[in-house]
Parts: sequence; structure tokens; C-alpha cells
Amino acid sequence: MKITSLVDNISHPPFLSEHGLSLHIVTQQGLRLLFDMGQGTLFLENALCSGIDISQTDHAVISHGHYDHGGGLSAFLQHNHKARVWVAERAFEPHYSQHVDEGMKYIGLSSELEHHPQVKMVQGTVRIAAGITLFSDVKGRVCFPKGNRRLFGPTMTQHDDFCHEQNLIIEEGSIISLFAGCAHHGIVNILERCREVIGRYPTHVFAGMHLMKSSEHPLFLQELAHQLAMIPHCTYYTMHCTGLEAFTRLQKLLPGRIHYLACGDNVTLPSD
Repeated sequence: MKITSLVDNISHPPFLSEHGLSLHIVTQQGLRLLFDMGQGTLFLENALCSGIDISQTDHAVISHGHYDHGGGLSAFLQHNHKARVWVAERAFEPHYSQHVDEGMKYIGLSSELEHHPQVKMVQGTVRIAAGITLFSDVKGRVCFPKGNRRLFGPTMTQHDDFCHEQNLIIEEGSIISLFAGCAHHGIVNILERCREVIGRYPTHVFAGMHLMKSSEHPLFLQELAHQLAMIPHCTYYTMHCTGLEAFTRLQKLLPGRIHYLACGDNVTLPSD
């Protein structure tokens, strides 16, 4: 499997960056997936730089209902007329973020695309292809990101419960890859739900961890690193909303086990 970052907060020239996430995935069987689409058209520009033809994407997944992950949906549908786009139910509901300077800001998706024929609304655990599974229903509050307190939906008075968040598992023999957009439910809880769904932990994790603006206490990161270290033989690739400060601290706590995947980077996982 090959994973290429098409959108991230950080990029390598000539790639451009934005606050958002998009990963292009090619499986061992040649299936092409797009996991998230950034804010708009940037994923298309960076795909062109990478030699990736978005029109050939077989499946697309939007991890949750925030603009920096699904804002590129309209652009995707204009360039790809065959892929099923898998979106969690309630992802098109309104979502908001509270800012000190700007007050409440809308951060949701364009609801007019909800009924597009390529969009498939799903919930729970869904097998979208052989060895490829979407899941939600994450429970638990272990290492729950504090930054979630700024997020609301579907009303501006109701804290977001992230029922619109879903995660992706790709199984290729002994290689199990887990993809999470922002891990609002907490990456530790998502890992536990992954184990419940397929009976084992992943060998590789690609996830934003929503630590960038949460002012997490050092003890929180120590506990998070401890929990991640307990997953045997698992390598972590993080990005986007984790933030460089939190990543740098986690890198020291998890030497050799966590890496940053910036826009333009790619990872090829071993064949089974």
C-alpha cells in the first residue's frame, strides 16, 4: 500500500499547504482511495504535482463533517464521476467552532451535496470493499482531546458529540492500517474500537490527533504516549491537527514509533 499526503498544514515545495487533510491511498490490489479532501481545490493541485489522477479514484471517504476535511467534495465530484463517496450520517448537519476573536464560526459542509448520487450516507460499521471497513460508534473518554470543548453542533449551544466521525481500516494480510481524520473521539478510544471491529490492533496508524490548539498539559501527552506505546508493533504517522509542538513532544516520548506526514510525503507499507 502507498499513502500520499495531498493536503496538510505543512508542505514540502513545490506542494502548497492549508489547514486541512487529504490522503491518497493505493492498495496492493490497485484500488485507489481518497481519505478526506481538504478545504477546496488544493488537493487537486497537489495531486497533479504528485502525478495522481483523481478521476481514477475508486472510493472516497469523508472522515467527519468539518470543512477542512470535506470542503473539497464539490471539486472532487466535478473531477470524478464514478467513485462512491462514503459519508457518515449527520455529517451534513451544521457544525461550529468557538473562537476568542471571532466568536462562533460555521465549520460545516455544504448540505446541498448531501443528495448527490455519488454520495452514500452510512452509519456504524460498513464493509465498502474486500478488506476495507468504515466504523464509528467509538466509546470511551481515555485521553479525550480538550480542544473538543470549542466545537458545537448541530446548534451553537450544544457541544459536538462527533457522531458524524468515522474511521477507515484497510487489511492487507498481517498489515492493518487505521486512518482517522481528527480523532475527535480520542485516538486511544478509536484504537480500541478498531480492535473490537476486526479483532486486533492495527500495525500502522495515520491520524490527526486534535492536539494543536487544546493547550494539553504535559501530563496528558505523557499519558497519551503511554497508551500508544502499549499497542504492540504499531507505527504512528500523524499530521494536520496534531500540531508540531505536540508531535515533537510525542516523538521524544515514542522514539522511532511516531512520524509526521507532511503534504508531499508518501509512505509505502511492506507487502505481506
